Amino acid sequence: MERNDRWIGRVVIVGGGTAGWMTAAALSQSLGRHVALTLVESDMIATIGVGEATIPPIRAFHDLAGINEAEFIRETFATFKLGIEFRDWSRPNTRYFHPFGYYGTQKDLGYFLQYWLRLAERGRVADFSEFSLCALAARHNVMAEASPDPNHPLHLFSSAYHFDASLYARYLKSVSVARGVTHTLGDIVDADKDPVSGLVTALRLKSGETVEGDLFIDCSGLRGVLIDKAMGSPYEDWSKWLPMNRAVAMPCEGRMPLAPFTLSTARAFGWQWRIPLQHRVGNGIVYSSDFASDDEAADTLVANLEGKALASPNRIRFTTGRRQTAWAKNVVAIGLSSGFLEPLESTSIYLIQSSIQRLIKHFPDKTFAAVNIEAYNRAAAAEIETVRDFLILHYHATERDESELWNYVRTMPIPDSLAHRIALFRERGQLNLAAEELFQSTSWLSVLMGQGIRPRTYMPTMAFQDDNLLAEGYARLERHLKATVARLPDHLAFLRAGGLIHPSLLAAAN
Repeated sequence: MERNDRWIGRVVIVGGGTAGWMTAAALSQSLGRHVALTLVESDMIATIGVGEATIPPIRAFHDLAGINEAEFIRETFATFKLGIEFRDWSRPNTRYFHPFGYYGTQKDLGYFLQYWLRLAERGRVADFSEFSLCALAARHNVMAEASPDPNHPLHLFSSAYHFDASLYARYLKSVSVARGVTHTLGDIVDADKDPVSGLVTALRLKSGETVEGDLFIDCSGLRGVLIDKAMGSPYEDWSKWLPMNRAVAMPCEGRMPLAPFTLSTARAFGWQWRIPLQHRVGNGIVYSSDFASDDEAADTLVANLEGKALASPNRIRFTTGRRQTAWAKNVVAIGLSSGFLEPLESTSIYLIQSSIQRLIKHFPDKTFAAVNIEAYNRAAAAEIETVRDFLILHYHATERDESELWNYVRTMPIPDSLAHRIALFRERGQLNLAAEELFQSTSWLSVLMGQGIRPRTYMPTMAFQDDNLLAEGYARLERHLKATVARLPDHLAFLRAGGLIHPSLLAAAN
């Protein structure tokens, strides 16, 4: 490298867990041995290892971080995920599926739904959910890899993973340390700062050790050891829109077929997740302390486990929101230290990944140019706010009125950005989505339609279409998608055929 007085030479990551070791793995791959990477974590804080659900961009992160997919799947007891099934969210005894991929067989330019609305008005088309390959595959517990051939029916098939979060952190740790990342155990008692620039210069540990650095990445979770305590970045509370502030988690034995999807079931005071792994099922309830007690939530979770509990309840407290400044001076917050959105749409891992990729794009030199930091912060704020609106939609778009929680979220004022989007869709089935938004048309359509928000009409230009040709095309597409799914292997069989089962499970089976 060129002169050391210009370039960042030492990066210190504060905190292990998922965020810390994802950051270490990605930076060790991107920066190689040119930058000294040190990860400092307390041995008193454990990762929550009950199962973690992801969304398709995780594959891009693994490419960036140089992760061997097959090895990762085996080592973390991972399974595949094609989307999320929502039960009882609109009202009791209802369900819908939020699939990955697309409706139809190509990226939707906004007309697939419009044509469907025209035909639905005339009763000449199947339900909208019948046109998602991922939704159909999940319904039948089958799995496949996407095809690189643009003409193949599986070209736009999309999937993510479920995995054991503690094993994921352990796996990324082994990868990172093998690449030269220094791992230091110790509790941070203070941070030294330059009195003129305000930059953090070193961490002081309880042991008396000092860890110096040029750039510090705060992955210390909700504690915000550096971004909060050293830099004083305020936290913007979004509880008025997303009132859930507690979770209780507990793994159990799996008794049901290995499903390639996450299950989210609404409860009177929140919702319950189910995440199937190779060796167990991750379960948890997300709730608000304003509407339920901790004991009530734990009792409800235990009563709804499908098999024997494998651990005691793990209680978690949080406040939804974000840091007003995720990057301050030479401290960048990644993971829960930068903000938290509840796990409703499995965005926690993605927001870590996105922050890492954004940091690589805006990686500083020792001048820490304000314009570069501002660009990072502006992009981070815009992203988490659009994700926030999508999560609020799930709560606000409900007909449930049997409990205090659902009455509150159904009637609460919502952000203007979301209110406008719902109003436009309700009028004519249109969505104005920016290309950089995480959740695109498939996601918005599945939740809006699934929770009962139906357009009053369709775009006027649809009135000039040939109904017979449209109906024939949609019927042909429906047959094509169902025929494709019929040829796919069972999810568990797919894992076995690919050599993706953890060795301990293979030994047990033998």
